[in-house]
Amino acid sequence: MKEHFAHSGAWGLAVIMIVVASWLFYRYFAPKNWREWVGAGVVQAFIIALYAEMYGFPLTIYLLARFFGLDRTGLNANLWSSLVGFGEAGMLISMLLGYALLFVGIGIFIQGWRELYRARQQNLLVTNGLYGLVRHPQYTGLFIGLFGEGVVHWPTVFSVGLFPVIVLVYFLLARSEEKKMVEQFGEQYLAYRRQVPMFIPRSGGWRLLVQRSSGRQGSSE
Repeated sequence: MKEHFAHSGAWGLAVIMIVVASWLFYRYFAPKNWREWVGAGVVQAFIIALYAEMYGFPLTIYLLARFFGLDRTGLNANLWSSLVGFGEAGMLISMLLGYALLFVGIGIFIQGWRELYRARQQNLLVTNGLYGLVRHPQYTGLFIGLFGEGVVHWPTVFSVGLFPVIVLVYFLLARSEEKKMVEQFGEQYLAYRRQVPMFIPRSGGWRLLVQRSSGRQGSSE
C-alpha cells in the first residue's frame, strides 16, 4: 500500500532549512578541538535528520504506519498530528510551542556568545548577565532550541533519540571546559562554580534568563 503524507516531499525547502540552520549554528559555535567537533557533528546530524523528515520524507511516520498499525487514513508528516489524532490543530499547537522555544533558545544562545566574546577580548571571567544565572548559557540555549524544534514541534525517531545524546555530549564538553577555566582563573572560578548552576537556573531564574537574552536586565540587577 502506498501511503500519502501531507506536508512532505518539499526537498528543496528541506535543503534550504538545513543550510540556514547549520550556518546559524556554526556562525556562533565554531568548533576548535575534537571534543567540540564531536558535539557539532551530533547537532549537525540532528539538523539534517529533522528537516529531511519535516519537509522531505517522514520516515518516522512511515515506519509507524507500516510496522505498528498506525491509522493509515489522513496521515500527516507531523508525529503529533498523526499519533494523538488532533489533525491540523495538533500540528498548529505543536508548531507554535516549538517555535516559541526555538526562538527563546536562539536568543539565549546568541546573547551568551556575545557576552563570552566580550569577556575573552579582555581575558576576563564573565560572571554577570546570562553567566550570572547559568555557567553555560550557550548550551542551555542550544538545548532549549533543539528541544522545541525536534521534540515539541516536529518529533522524529532521530531527533528524539539524538536529543539526550546531545545533552550528554555537551555536558562532558562543559566539564572539560571548566577544568581549563579552573587552571586559568583558579579560586575565582571555583567560587563562581559553587554559586551558579551549570545549565538550569535556580527557581525564578528562567524569567531572568529570557529577559537578559533579549537585552533586558530584569528587576533583580
